[in-house]
Amino acid sequence: MDFNRTHTLKEVSQVLQCQFIGDENFPIKGMNEIHVVREGDIVFVDHPKYYDKALNSAATVVLINKLVDCPEGKALLISDDPFRDFNKLTIHFNPFIASKNSIADSAIIGENTIIQPNVFIGNNVKIGKNCVIHPNVSIYDNSVIGNNVTIHANSVLGADAFYYKKRPSGFDKLISGGRVVIEDFVDIGASCTIDKGVTGDTTIKEGTKIDNQVHVGHDTIIGKKCLIASQTGIAGCVIIEDEVTIWGQVGTNSGITIGKGAIILGQTGVTKSIAGGKTYFGTPIAESREKLKEMAAVKMLLKDRKIL
Repeated sequence: MDFNRTHTLKEVSQVLQCQFIGDENFPIKGMNEIHVVREGDIVFVDHPKYYDKALNSAATVVLINKLVDCPEGKALLISDDPFRDFNKLTIHFNPFIASKNSIADSAIIGENTIIQPNVFIGNNVKIGKNCVIHPNVSIYDNSVIGNNVTIHANSVLGADAFYYKKRPSGFDKLISGGRVVIEDFVDIGASCTIDKGVTGDTTIKEGTKIDNQVHVGHDTIIGKKCLIASQTGIAGCVIIEDEVTIWGQVGTNSGITIGKGAIILGQTGVTKSIAGGKTYFGTPIAESREKLKEMAAVKMLLKDRKIL
């Protein structure tokens, strides 16, 4: 998430009321999660297991809950609760603003785009040309939709990430400040849910077609010309490369990559990253031919033992 201007380390520390390590004029351009950080970003870390990953990441400012040696060329913000303070920054730099109308005044809608009744379009949404948005679709703030996109009834773009920290008192939510980005010639079926990124973008690239009742988690990137059938659930931070086909009722773990041209047969559980150009089936996932051979072998073994 980019800030609207470059801020200094001192300015950000004053927002959080916390100690900082580094030049008070050290420039900060934005904030992001560890998997999408860039130079000039703040990243947060609150567990020793991940200190090194955060300190050695592309981020140049680390919001951390322990005073550690500061790597050269970086700065630290010392907080007793980095998770809480990362939320403070999201609220400060990207506050939620309630919409006064069903289509926000700041929304930009391209020519020849059709908006059906009862559609909600939030603040700063951009929709391209020749799109069709069917009834009861909700498009949350800051979403970006390209040209020639069709979104069917009751779909929701831009809901919050499913991201919580367990506390003794319950669960604290990590506030989402990212976006949903839909490129040209994408079709989205009825009753789909596409969550926005925590700080970055959830992206569906050009030419991809999504069936009804599909869920796409936060910060996931779906490549070009993919086909995704109904009742598929894609977790957060997944990378689906170009021309992947996913059949119905598939579920994935978070943080995995599905290679270009992979085909995933129905009711498969994608528990790990998989290479492209192959067909997969089953839980745990395996190449479909090998999985079917295994199933046949087990059936024969049980038959020989007269268990079947």
